[in-house]
Order: sequence, then C-alpha cells, then structure tokens
Amino acid sequence: MSNAEHLANVMVQAFIDAVEKGVDLVPVVADSTSTAKIAPFIKQFPGRLVNVGIAEQSMVGTAAGLALGGKVAVTCNAAPFLISRANEQIKVDVCYNNTNVKLFGLNAGASYGPLASTHHSIDDIAIMRGFGNIQIFAPSSPRECRQIIDYAIGYQGPVYIRLDGKALPELHDESYRFVPGAVLTLREGEHVALVATGSTVHEIVDAAALLADAGIQAKVVSVPSIRPCDTKALLSVLQGCKAVITVEEHNINGGLGSLVAEVLAEGGVGAVLKRLGIPDGEYAAAADRGWLRQHHGFDAAAIAAQARDLL
Repeated sequence: MSNAEHLANVMVQAFIDAVEKGVDLVPVVADSTSTAKIAPFIKQFPGRLVNVGIAEQSMVGTAAGLALGGKVAVTCNAAPFLISRANEQIKVDVCYNNTNVKLFGLNAGASYGPLASTHHSIDDIAIMRGFGNIQIFAPSSPRECRQIIDYAIGYQGPVYIRLDGKALPELHDESYRFVPGAVLTLREGEHVALVATGSTVHEIVDAAALLADAGIQAKVVSVPSIRPCDTKALLSVLQGCKAVITVEEHNINGGLGSLVAEVLAEGGVGAVLKRLGIPDGEYAAAADRGWLRQHHGFDAAAIAAQARDLL
C-alpha cells in the first residue's frame, strides 16, 4: 500500500502518459490551472492546454467542439463551478450530443471546507444522475483513480469523474482492476452493510474496525461506479444484512444513498436503511473535513454509533 496521494496529481500523470502514447488529448481549464495541478502537463506539452478564463460555460462548450473535431477533450476545474455554472452546456453540448468529453469535478464534496457553500459540491452526483448518457465515477484511492481515468480516456462518450480535494491513502493492492459497474466488497460481515463512494470509503473502513472491536461484523462495500452500476450485484451483497448504512460527502438525496434505496426497494429487500451525508435540506458546514464530518454525523465514530443504534 502506497502513501497518500492527491487525486489531481494522479489525473495529470494519466494525461501525460496518454499523450505520450499518442492519444490526442486536450485539457480545457477555466483559469483553474492551479486547482488542476496541471503545471507538469503544460511544461511537457506547451500549447496543448486550452484556458478559457473564468468562463465555465465556454469551457464545456469548447471541450464539446474539440471532441467533435476528433480530440479527447478533458475539462478540469472545481466541481461546484463545473456543475452549477455549466449545467446547460453539460446537458446539451456533452450529454445530449454524445460528445467525447471527460468532465473532472475537482475538490468535490466539501473538500474546500471553510470556503463554505459557494465552494462545496454536494449535489453533483444527483445532478449528473438526472442527465442521460453520462457515466459517473467517484474513486476512493490513487490506484482506483488512475484506472478509472485510463478507462474514461479510452471510452467513447461523456464521463463525469468526481475527484476529492485531499490526498487519499491507498486502499487497493497491485492486483486491483477497476471494472465499470463493479461493486467492491472490501470486508465481509453479516450484521450490517456499510456502503460508501469516493473519499468516505475510508470512513467506513475505519468504522468497520471500530465495530469489530465491539463484536459487530460490518460488511464494507465501495461503489466507485455510480453509472453504470451493477445493481444486481449491489442487491446481492446487501441482501443478507439486517441493516444498511450509506455514507457520502454529498447531500443524502440523489446520490449514493438514493441509489441504494432504489435498489433495495425495487429488489423487495426489507433491510433498515440509514443514509448518512449532508442532511436533507441543509448545506455543508463551513469547516475543515474532520469537524464537518463529525458535525454532520458521518465520520468513522459516528458511522459506528449509527450501526450500533440500528442493530
């Protein structure tokens, strides 16, 4: 297992490697070169990056045009501004027109912490799930991130990749292979299922360890692939558990919690479900990550406490 690594650095290295292999990849940024940590790419390939300035709608429209011209267009900027400001362009120019654009939502969730709700992206999965024709991924570790990006670059069509804004430690060994749609069981347990996506997978791994100390066996399930999602596989891993807890740095509506609720309900499974994240009708607190997750009740200790209450 390697040390923690920032997922934007993983992204930039994936871009460099793709261009070196002959992929005609063009990053488009909205004055977000520092957010994207893209300096090493610019140094290696001067003239290949397009910077439209602080104009997210132009960024997405430009990317769609580049894709129509045969390029692999990748947009790199902060998730809240991508999702909110360029909403119509994502829907029409990218999704509806099926252009080969890969949208990277950087510093997603509440990564920006004290910069507060203008900079938090707690609705991006819900919005993207509402759009047709776009694949949605949220990696939880550097290795998974790299494999998702490599897959996305080779895939023909729209992709949204939600990247956390903090360095994340590795969860997967070298044998790990990302498969679109796959649901990963990281730990077996029959008492309660803990399900998470993106950076919160680390919280459920830690929560399961706390529960094990109390004699409760928690199944740990990571869902890096929101769309496509192998819902049959998800249903089968949840089926034997009395209770299910979903965890995401996102509003509890429209994201992973909603996906799991739909799968359980449509499968006729009567497990108790608790959705953890930013509560219904609320914004994320303006605070650093540790305090924020504790405050909203989805750090490892709070998840373990919820599991004990449910059981």
